[in-house]
Amino acid sequence: MGKKIGVVLSGCGVFDGSEIHEAVLTLLYLDKKGAEVVMMAPNIEQMHVINHLKGEVSEGERRNVLVESARIARGNIKDIKDVSVNDIDALVFPGGFGAAKNLTTFAVDGANCQINEDVKRLVKDVIKAKKPLVAICIAPVLVAKALEGTNIKTSLTIGTDEGVAGAINSLGANHVSCPVKEAVVDKENKIVTTPAYMLGQRISEVAAGIEKTIDELFKLL
Repeated sequence: MGKKIGVVLSGCGVFDGSEIHEAVLTLLYLDKKGAEVVMMAPNIEQMHVINHLKGEVSEGERRNVLVESARIARGNIKDIKDVSVNDIDALVFPGGFGAAKNLTTFAVDGANCQINEDVKRLVKDVIKAKKPLVAICIAPVLVAKALEGTNIKTSLTIGTDEGVAGAINSLGANHVSCPVKEAVVDKENKIVTTPAYMLGQRISEVAAGIEKTIDELFKLL
């Protein structure tokens, strides 16, 4: 039996949910490691719906984060409130604006954002249990937010974006600049982060960074 790796989705689509390339690449490299993936998402309404063809808010349209995430999960997905740290050996957050709009309100409120309580619970419980955690693309901001006000000082990366890096630092974490094909490993807290599409221009670059990140995750298990 492979390691049970929780993967938290935030919808389906880069501008209002999980970044699909990042989510699928994560699942691919976890599968290559023989992992048993436990997919989950909060059963909440999205902040808004974006028409990905036009790049505009689809006024009047409403979607559910868990229902939309089920598209990527092929229906095999749990409500995050029903998942505890005892159910998994590690936790992974792919990126996409959903991490900053649905799992947190970072896209609107920056460092003063709110974070989904179940997301916060699971992040803190995983780190307290000394189990590995991965955050990809913009998702490190939710890790920093979850740990805000604790005595846990972690090193994270979202690449080189100065605004987001500054927000991460203001939340009490330490931002480290990182190329797209690499990852930052906080061995003490067992947290691995990579920039993905925060920095990458090509899917091959993003894939290289995510593959390295999953490799580093398994070194920590």
